[in-house]
Amino acid sequence: MRLLYKPLAIIAALISARIGKSLFESIWSRIDREPPPEPGSGEGSMTKVVAGQALQAGVMAATAAWVDRWFARGFHHTIGVWPKKPPAPEDQD
Repeated sequence: MRLLYKPLAIIAALISARIGKSLFESIWSRIDREPPPEPGSGEGSMTKVVAGQALQAGVMAATAAWVDRWFARGFHHTIGVWPKKPPAPEDQD
């Protein structure tokens, strides 16, 4: 049954990338009118480049986690099985 989740995970990744990009652009537009400078372009200050990349990474990771969890909960609700096995508990001495 968990194999059925693979296509949904691919769809979730595509959706989260699109939402994350849109959300980042919306947040960045409130910070600066120009798009964030690319790290290797030589444009913008070091602070602006690093802050832009850090913000983008955070927004993309949070969006990916949110969408993946949403799809996993839907899969669990529909099929009755979580798509990934929980980690095995470690032996307690």
